This record gives sequence, C-alpha cells and structure tokens, in this order.
Amino acid sequence: MSQPASADASHALRGIGFMAVTLLCYSLIDAATKYLSVIYPVVFLLWARYVFQTLFMVVLLVRAGSFGFLRTKRLGLQSLRAGLNIATNFAFIFGLSFLPLANAVALLMVGPLFVTALSVPLLGEKVGVRRWAAVGIGFIGALIIVRPGVGDSFQWASLLLILAALINALFQITTRKLTTTEQPLTTHAYLTLTGLAVTSALVPFFWVDVSNEALMLIAAQGVMGNASNLCLIAALHRAPASVLAPFNYITLAFAAVFGYLIFGQFPDHWTITGALVIVGSGLYIIHREAVQRRKRVEAR
Repeated sequence: MSQPASADASHALRGIGFMAVTLLCYSLIDAATKYLSVIYPVVFLLWARYVFQTLFMVVLLVRAGSFGFLRTKRLGLQSLRAGLNIATNFAFIFGLSFLPLANAVALLMVGPLFVTALSVPLLGEKVGVRRWAAVGIGFIGALIIVRPGVGDSFQWASLLLILAALINALFQITTRKLTTTEQPLTTHAYLTLTGLAVTSALVPFFWVDVSNEALMLIAAQGVMGNASNLCLIAALHRAPASVLAPFNYITLAFAAVFGYLIFGQFPDHWTITGALVIVGSGLYIIHREAVQRRKRVEAR
C-alpha cells in the first residue's frame, strides 16, 4: 500500500518541479518585457509575441496534418476570449513599463480574487462568507501597495495593472466556459491567430528598427513562452491543479529577485506587506475551494 502512495508523491513532486520551471519562464518573460517596453512600443512587442506564438502553431499544424482543429462551435466566445487576452497584454505591458517589476506582479496577483468574485454572476457558482471576506482582504492588500492619496506613491500605472488583472479574470472565466465544448488546440489557435491579425493591423503605425540585442530578447521570449506552455502541460499531467495553484505565488519571489538584479529595484515594505496580504487571501480561497470540493464529492 505504501508504494503507490510513494509513487504518487514522487509524481506530484515532479509536477511541482515543472510548475516551478513554468513560473520561472513567466518571470523571465516579464523581466524581458519590462526591459524592452521602455525602448519599444507596446503594440510592436505584442505583435512580436504573437508572431512567435504563430510559428509554434505552424509546428502544431504540421504535426496535426490538417486544419480541422480550426472548426469551432462557439466563434463568438472564442473571439471574445482572444480580445480579452489582447486587452490584458496591452494593459499589463504598458503598466509594467512604469512600475517596478515586483509591484506590477504583486498587483496582477489580485486576478484570482476577481475570478472568485465574478464566478458568482458569470458562472453561477456559490461563494460563502469566508471566501467573500478573503476577497475583500485581498483587495485591501492591493490598496496597501497602491496607497492612493499617500504622497506621490500612487501611480496611475497601478490602475492599469489592476485593470489587467480584472480583464484576465474575465479571460479565465471565458476559458472555463470554452473547455466544456472546445478542444484546447482550437482555443489556443483562435487566441493566437486573432492576436496576430489585430496587432498586424496596428503594427505598421508603430514600426521601429530593432537592435540585435532586442531581437535576441524577443526570440528568447518566444522560446520561453513555448517552454512554459509545455512545462505547464507536463505539470498538470503529474499533479492536480489544486496542488499546483498555491505555487503560482512563487512568481512574486522571482519578480523581486529579477527586479533587483536587472533594474536595481527592490520592493519597499508597503509592497511586501500588501503582497503578503494578497497571497494569504489567495491561499485561503484555494483552501476553501478544496474544502467545498471535498464536501461535494463526499455528498455524492
């Protein structure tokens, strides 16, 4: 009996390892994006990101051997999801160019709180008093970071990051709805191709010459983006999402380290305090969702 349990634990540890690599890639992409966003227009950077995603899609297309995966039963919802992804990236990259990396990532962490709040009207889910309280406390954590009305600490760019978190929450809820009828490759294809089409229409107005250094960074972002997707899939194959979810907050540590090493920016005590409040609220919501899920299973 102990051997299967040990094997499951080993499998879960490998999943956590893949998740850590995924989050490291995300953090490196964010750091490269912040570095580039000071020099190059947001539209240009976003277009370059979609170009590399499309190249990856071509590889998948060759392996699939047909365009069959482009058939969708929910074109409107696919288009909405792709639009939300574009809007999230615009708000995040533009806000990131004005804020320290750790601050930006910490504010983006309110996203799961938005998902919990919006799941009630949009998904018909029930959220108890404890989880509502955790959502409220999490938003207090965001206010601690932003500190509106305190000296010149408040920056309008902070609102862009909170807006990005809100739009990303809508993006995740839309993704949940699509998983009931659509194949993952179909959903990924519509996101990528729509993003490429929209940014390709805009990029001629923002075109700039790119240095060799920037080109290497943009290419590295594409490689890390594909690597993170593959590692995330590998992680979810080895460990349940409920086990992996708490580790998303590792990105805050990565952001603090890269922010200091690359930009010489270290989060102040207000940012650290607010981030801890957000993390604590998010972890409590994950815990309560696990408890409710277990109760539903036992009731069957």
